[in-house]
Amino acid sequence: MVSPLYRWLKIAVINLLIVATLGVVLRYKILFPLPFIDQKHLLHGHSHFAFAGWITQALMTLLVIYLALQTEKPVYKKYRWLLAANLLTAYGMLIAFPIEGYGLYSIIFSTASILVSYVFAVYIWRDLNKLETRSPAHAWFKTAVFYNALSSLGAFALTIMMVERVIHQTWYLAAEYFYLHFQYNGWFFFGCMGLFTALISRFNVSKESLKNIFRLLAFASVPAYFLSTLWMPMPIWVYILVVLAAFAQVIGFIWLVNIIKEKWEDVSEYFSFTAKCIIGLSAAALSIKLLLQLGSTIPVLSTLAFGFRPIVIGYLHLVLLGVISLFLLGYIFSEMQFNLSKSTTAGLFIFAGAVILNEIVLMVQGVAAISYNTIPFVNEILLGTAILLFTGALLMSFAKRNNSQN
Repeated sequence: MVSPLYRWLKIAVINLLIVATLGVVLRYKILFPLPFIDQKHLLHGHSHFAFAGWITQALMTLLVIYLALQTEKPVYKKYRWLLAANLLTAYGMLIAFPIEGYGLYSIIFSTASILVSYVFAVYIWRDLNKLETRSPAHAWFKTAVFYNALSSLGAFALTIMMVERVIHQTWYLAAEYFYLHFQYNGWFFFGCMGLFTALISRFNVSKESLKNIFRLLAFASVPAYFLSTLWMPMPIWVYILVVLAAFAQVIGFIWLVNIIKEKWEDVSEYFSFTAKCIIGLSAAALSIKLLLQLGSTIPVLSTLAFGFRPIVIGYLHLVLLGVISLFLLGYIFSEMQFNLSKSTTAGLFIFAGAVILNEIVLMVQGVAAISYNTIPFVNEILLGTAILLFTGALLMSFAKRNNSQN
């Protein structure tokens, strides 16, 4: 039974609205006093809820929908409690982190979220193995949930350091980037790629080519972690492996683009103009991300990139908003039977435009910081982009199902 699962997608989109709302508050507090809000604590709540309440909730639901469409066996009842548990832990972190930062309750909810991801990974892995039809997408899905579980090692390391109040800067950053890498470039990216692979498999694409692209990117995913730690001393052989991983990711992406080009006539007819624009922007953001990663293998550029906070923030937003969020929104509103009304379409384009503007401003701010210059009214502009992101998310949250209302 698939229908009840669409309600969970609706909840995920509403959660995106909450994420955008917190973003507005964070940007507002930079400019104006809000003494009752701790900026750092709210930032933790914002990021944890974005990961668990928006991206993870959406991906979990989409993976369960995929299973439901592939088998006649009922799967909703089996996964309903996991979707509810993940949502509960996400809201728990949303409340606890802004109040206490890394405290007892926030750690309890974040740990519970990790435990939910473990159980979900086991369930999905087993159910994918039970499917009669084998798809190249299954390897992406299995790797995605594995990396979601693996990323928890970084989260546990951070929690231990915070609780024990023994923080070595190098190890703290290494643990933080470990968690972020296997979330952004593992769970999020491989989950989205699995959905996209399942989608383009409809157009008689060579399964062997799709499998080879997976193998190439899967090979690159682990050493690519060290792209985030190039500021640390490392053996030359590790550095060479990192450079090869960066090249492998670019090659895999070019290979995938060429496959789509070959089937473009069929693909173009299948997608609406709006879906092509939104998913196309996600692909453009991915290409920029991969080129930035390749450029970061040059030591001088790596030092500059990691030495200035606006550049790091811009890069993280490029991945989370530009690559992952735009893809998920494009996929949900093109594949998941949601009605693309005028307001929903406007919301999608406003959100996408705000993502582009946000990235431009952050990168300009970062480049200016390298030369120790400041951009006038940059925080006011970023507050404006946050309001646009909120507006786009608000309009999208009103979306209805094509067949029935949620």
